[in-house]
Amino acid sequence: MTAPLRVAVIGLGVISRFYLAALRDSSAMQLVAVCDSDLARPAAHPVPGHTDHRRMLRETRLDAVVVTVPNDVHAQVCADALEHGVAVCVEKPLALDTAQGIALRKLAEQRGVPLFTAFHRRYNEAVARLRDQCAGVPIDEVVVRYFERIEEHVGPDGWYLDMRRCGGGCVADNGPNAFDLVRLLLGPAEVTSARITRDAGGVDRQADIRLRAGSGRARILLDWSYPGERKDIEVRLADGRTVRADMLAGHTGFKGSLWHEYVEVLRAFERYVGGAGECDGGLAALRFVRDAYRLEDPGRTPGRTPTSRGRGAA
Repeated sequence: MTAPLRVAVIGLGVISRFYLAALRDSSAMQLVAVCDSDLARPAAHPVPGHTDHRRMLRETRLDAVVVTVPNDVHAQVCADALEHGVAVCVEKPLALDTAQGIALRKLAEQRGVPLFTAFHRRYNEAVARLRDQCAGVPIDEVVVRYFERIEEHVGPDGWYLDMRRCGGGCVADNGPNAFDLVRLLLGPAEVTSARITRDAGGVDRQADIRLRAGSGRARILLDWSYPGERKDIEVRLADGRTVRADMLAGHTGFKGSLWHEYVEVLRAFERYVGGAGECDGGLAALRFVRDAYRLEDPGRTPGRTPTSRGRGAA
């Protein structure tokens, strides 16, 4: 029997609990260490805790790390792990910008070490059913809605609301997950237009982004000010059918759908480490964010947002 991969989690913020739960139930991976700069967080776990990831990498025998630190330190933490020959599963986005992402990808290739970006929504069970419904039929259009009130989701991780640390607002944070779903259904896609609404502090709170992909097209609607939460996909097929997936349906409790999604993230990461995984989309998502901001329409009419237009069929 193959020994489980020895895994450490670096960054113990709001998303880490989903990884930690999935690791507890995994037979292929074993949690052997955790790391966070907050002294109290590592101490709360039954495995050795660290506050310096570099020291942990030097002193702990590891096969892989899960990186859930703030976006602005993804590049450094991932690079340090790759330099030590340790496989990396990093929460989206891969890095803060495309330059950092390209540098990480080159380093991973040079060292021959797996670098995997986690897009948890592609592993949602409703998304899997949607893909089955679309199998073998050309797709005309995909519409992805990703709505939430961001302040309710960040918990103590206030860095999400700091554009310098997050890389932007809703486009940088929710955009990569939505874009990955477009790629999952349509293949490679490029941004053709972006209408973005910002608050008084300059943070993008809503966005309406159009894309093209082969013979199909896509629309991504984002909202960080939505009262509640809505995350769904609508697909219009060439045979005249419209099929939908509600990623939150059937999952009770706040962020209830994430528990099963992160189990599948780790399974996909394990396959990736073993050389049998799907192509990683970390760089493509960074390019999507870059292009959406570059194509932003500065003349958007105040008060007209994708939220008010996007609740019905788009």
